[in-house]
Amino acid sequence: MQFTIERLELEQIRVTAPLSPNINIHGTGFAGSIYSLAVLTGWALCTHIIDELGLDAELVVAHAEIAYRAPVKGDLDCRASTDAAQRDAFLQSFRERGKARLVLDITVGDLPQASLHATFAAVARS
Repeated sequence: MQFTIERLELEQIRVTAPLSPNINIHGTGFAGSIYSLAVLTGWALCTHIIDELGLDAELVVAHAEIAYRAPVKGDLDCRASTDAAQRDAFLQSFRERGKARLVLDITVGDLPQASLHATFAAVARS
């Protein structure tokens, strides 16, 4: 996929990948690459949040659903963000129950050409 994490902060992430290794037979973005990069974007942001909060957790994708709205004709560009309220609720749930969920909307492209709605689940390591 040849992805690059362009920006990674506690509240947001941007991940890109060139179109050429992620192309389909129509010369546009391959749906599998778009989905994979969007999931990777959300997973990376959640992992960063877990690390920054100092949690010892395993992270999994509990659910993910993508909507393809238009062909991706250029490089893949995925973005996701969260806010302090989401992170605080995530941390509180993790401390109280040993597990927590973070729901993210990851966009691909400016339109966006695709959007992924995903739930990431963190579980305390035993």
